[in-house]
Amino acid sequence: MDESDSIVRVEHVSKVFGRRAEQVLDLQRGAASKAEVERSTGVTIGVLDASFEVKRGEIFVIIGLSGSGKSTILRCINWLIPPSRGEVYVEGEPLSCMPISQLRVLRRKKIGMVFQHFGLLPNRTVLDNVTFGLEVQGVSSVERTRRGEGSLGVVGLDGQANKLITELSGGMRQRVGLARALATGQEILLMDEPFSALDPLIRRDMQNLFLEIQGEVRRTVVFVTHDLDEALRLGHRVAIMKDGEIVQLGNPEDILTAPATDYVKKFVEDVDYSKVRAAENAMVPPREVAYASEGPRVVLRRMKNAGLSTIFVLDEDRRLVGLAAVDAVVELAERNQPDLREAIDTTGPRVRRHTFLRDVLPFFCDSHLPVAVTDDKGKLAGVITRGSLIGGLATLPSSSGDDVCAAAVRMTEREEVLQ
Repeated sequence: MDESDSIVRVEHVSKVFGRRAEQVLDLQRGAASKAEVERSTGVTIGVLDASFEVKRGEIFVIIGLSGSGKSTILRCINWLIPPSRGEVYVEGEPLSCMPISQLRVLRRKKIGMVFQHFGLLPNRTVLDNVTFGLEVQGVSSVERTRRGEGSLGVVGLDGQANKLITELSGGMRQRVGLARALATGQEILLMDEPFSALDPLIRRDMQNLFLEIQGEVRRTVVFVTHDLDEALRLGHRVAIMKDGEIVQLGNPEDILTAPATDYVKKFVEDVDYSKVRAAENAMVPPREVAYASEGPRVVLRRMKNAGLSTIFVLDEDRRLVGLAAVDAVVELAERNQPDLREAIDTTGPRVRRHTFLRDVLPFFCDSHLPVAVTDDKGKLAGVITRGSLIGGLATLPSSSGDDVCAAAVRMTEREEVLQ
């Protein structure tokens, strides 16, 4: 990673709670285990020699069990907990060299902290809660209201500005917390298990909302969780912690397919792949496509040669228009129509490249039709068939996964006539 790509850099950070931190860390550097050092010295080692970089605009997730050090390292990033050893850089500046007044400005203007319950104030209205950070920053009331109402709109809380926090459901309160984090304009958000107290369905809705918002605002997020599915779903990259140490760091697919240690392998063995793998992991190239402006006889010939009963139809910019069935194309040819427009079904299933496979599965419950995968501009990126979907859900590191992938390829070949 180029240094210019990173906005946060953590270098060899360790944190010891107790006296004689340097001596304790020197002891631990020897043959003694963390548990032995803690037992003999009476201190607690929260974080041990952690190093990583966070790219501008990415969601960097830190995951671990209780006591693994994930929340401690989050607070080291904004110097709420100063490390015992090591350094944290924000845009190249070492935090250890900043006077407390500069650190306060950094936290107020640059780095926001989002907690599990968001620290909402029950005696204030929704809008007043959203704009509280702006009030602390000294922003004028008119500007606070403008930015606060805009943030409420982004999280789907239009019309709720004058309600008290106590009048809202748990999910709506989480939306208020997100709106407040957005309203402050802080470029870096440190989020400490913000959705862990929610019911599973509300939690998933909040994850979806968070991803939608992040797609628009592109904040840099360091997100702490103990939930592996959440980590793999949200994170561009994921760091797994155990006993204060980072035992593996990589993108979700790397962690699933190449666990670095037995601990990580056990950690990920029960993952539901449909929750963390995206449509792009299961798509295959379409054998043939047609264009809306093409004549039906030309397209029929193409479908016959490829053995297709349906064909995806694009516009001149390769944006997906829809799907045309062979019967409808034949009818147009018999009526001597000049193009395909009347044969195109625009209601067929389509998903984005990063849609999770669990959201693709329902399309195959009652239909054998392939699912179109489009990019952010609506252009056709690939298609998903039943066979390729099975391949995308396969557990690749295992031999049984290889067998499933091979079967998926054979099934895809048989299904291409249905594309």
